[in-house]
Amino acid sequence: MGVSGDEVGLKRGLKNRHIQLIALGGAVGAGLFYGIAPTIHQAGPSVLLGYTIAGCIAYLIMRQLSEMIVEEPVAGSFSFFANKYWSRFGGFLSGWNYWMMLTLVGMSQLTACGKAVRVLWPDIDIWVSVLVIFVVINVINLSAVKLYGETEFWFAIIKVMTIVGIIFWGIYLLISGTGGEQATVKNLWQHGGFFPNGVESLVMAMTIIMFSFGGLDLIGITAAEVENPQKNIPRATNQVLVRILIFYIGSIAVLLTLFPWTTIEASGDESPFVKMFFMMDSHIIAVTLNFVIFTAALSAYNSDAYCTGRMLYGLSKQGNAPRFLQVLNHHGSPQNAVIISAGLTALCIGINYILQDALLFLMSLIVATLVLNWILITITHLKFKKVMIKNKGKTRFPALFYPFSNYLTLAFLVGILVIMAISPPGVIRTAVFIMPGWVLVLLISYMLMMRAEAKNKK
Repeated sequence: MGVSGDEVGLKRGLKNRHIQLIALGGAVGAGLFYGIAPTIHQAGPSVLLGYTIAGCIAYLIMRQLSEMIVEEPVAGSFSFFANKYWSRFGGFLSGWNYWMMLTLVGMSQLTACGKAVRVLWPDIDIWVSVLVIFVVINVINLSAVKLYGETEFWFAIIKVMTIVGIIFWGIYLLISGTGGEQATVKNLWQHGGFFPNGVESLVMAMTIIMFSFGGLDLIGITAAEVENPQKNIPRATNQVLVRILIFYIGSIAVLLTLFPWTTIEASGDESPFVKMFFMMDSHIIAVTLNFVIFTAALSAYNSDAYCTGRMLYGLSKQGNAPRFLQVLNHHGSPQNAVIISAGLTALCIGINYILQDALLFLMSLIVATLVLNWILITITHLKFKKVMIKNKGKTRFPALFYPFSNYLTLAFLVGILVIMAISPPGVIRTAVFIMPGWVLVLLISYMLMMRAEAKNKK
C-alpha cells in the first residue's frame, strides 16, 4: 500500500558518485553507440567539431540549471523553477514536455537494446527484447532509490571502462601499426577533407548531434534525493560534461582514424564500433563490445525510467498533475508516477513492431522536445537570476557569463529548430512540425485543468 508524498518525501539516498553516473548513464547510450553513424555519414570527420560545439552549449545550459538547483534542491527540476519564477503555465509546459522527452529517450534506449540483442541472436525480433528489458527495469525502479543508484552506478562503470578501453586500444593500434593499412590519422582529412560534404553538412547534422547530450539534465531530477546537494550538484555538473566530451570526441576520433569515414553506414542493427572490430577480424572483441553496448543502452533506459517517475511526482507536488501521482510505496519510490510513465514508454514495443527504422524516428522527436526544454531552462534562468539579484545578490553556484550565455544558447537552440524545419522531407522535418501541435495539446490541457480548479473552488 502506498502513502501520500505529503506524509513522507523522497529519500536522499543518492551520493555524488551516483548522480555523476546517472547523468553519464543518461547521456552515454544510443547517442554514442548508434547516433554517431548517421552524423558521420552526413558530415564526415567534421562531426568532431560538431560534438565539441554542442557539448559547450550543453555545459552552459547545465550551469544555468545547476545554479537554480543548488539554491533550491527540490523534486521536479526546472519545472519547479519555471512554475515559481515564470508562471504556472511555464511550469506546466516545461514539466510535461520534459517528461515526454525522457519517455521518448527511454523508447530510443530500449530500441538500442533490442538492436544489440539482434546482432547476437538475429532471429529474435527487436520488439521481443524490448518487452523483456522494459519489465525488468521498471521493477528495479519501483524499489528503493539506493538500489536504483547502485544498479546505475555499476551499469555506468561498465560502459565507462569500455569506452576508455576503446580509446586506448585504438591509440595502441595506430601507434603499433597493427590496425591495418587503412588505419591512419590522415583519415581525418584524406577522404574529401575535414568537411567532405561542406560546412553545411555539419550544420544539418547538428540536429542528431544534439540528441547525444539529452541526458545531462538528469542531474536536475536527482536534486530531491541527493545527499548534500549544495556540494554534490556543482561537483557532478563540472565533472560529467568533461568526461562526456572526452568519451564522445575520443571514441569518435579513434573510429575515424582506424577506418575511413566512408566505410561507416548510416543505419543498421550493428553499432559502428562493433562493425569496426568485425572488420578487423576481432570477433571476440566485437561480440564483447556489443554486450557492453547493450548494457550502455540498458543503463541509459534505467536512468530515464527513474527520472520520468520523479518528474511526474514533482509536477503533482506543484499542482500541475493529479494528486494520486504523489503516492509513494514503502521503498519511498513514487509508484504511480513510475507506472504511468512506464505505460507510455510501453508504446515503444509497438513502434518497433511497426517501424523498420524506429530509432531515427524517436531520435528526431527527442531533439525537438530537447530543444524546447533547453529554451525553457534558459528563459527560466533569466527570470530566476533577476529575482536573485534583487533579493539575495550572489548565489552559491553562479552560471557562466550571465546573461550573455543565455542569449547565446537561445540563438543556438532556435537555429537548431530552423535547421530541422528546412531539412529534406523525412522524420527530422516531421518532428519539428509536430511540436506546435504538442504545445497546443499542453495549452488546452492546462486550460482544462485551470477550469476544473476554478469549479472546485466554487
